[in-house]
Amino acid sequence: VQLQASGGGLVQAGGSLRLSCSYTASGRIFSNRDMGWFRQAPGKEREFVAAIRWSSGVTTYADSGKGRFTISRDNAKSTVYLQMNSLEPEDTAVYYCAARSSIGLSRVATAGYDYWGQGTLVTVSS
Repeated sequence: VQLQASGGGLVQAGGSLRLSCSYTASGRIFSNRDMGWFRQAPGKEREFVAAIRWSSGVTTYADSGKGRFTISRDNAKSTVYLQMNSLEPEDTAVYYCAARSSIGLSRVATAGYDYWGQGTLVTVSS
C-alpha cells in the first residue's frame, strides 16, 4: 500500500491550505479502515491531527485543530483531505498521512497505523 501526500506549502498566518493523500494498494486487497493525518514539527515528536473512519466518515480531531481543520474523504478517488483554515505559526510541521486496515490500537496513536505517506511540509509565517 502506498500513500502519496501533497498540498503543503508556505502560507501566512490566518491563511488556508488543503492537503491531499491518495492511496494505492498495488494489486493487494486492502481493507481501509481508518486514515489519519499526523504532523511533526522540528525537534518534536510526531503528533495526531485528525482521523476518519473510511466506511462511515466518522471523524476525530486533536484539540489543536478543532474548529479549524476538517478531514474528509473521497471513496471513489481513494483520497483523504485535510482542510486547514486559520493557520497559525504553531501549525508549521511536516504533515503525514497514514492508513490502517485494523483497529486494534487507538486511531490517535502513531503505532495504530500500518502505512505512511512521505510527508508534506506546511510552513506558516507570522
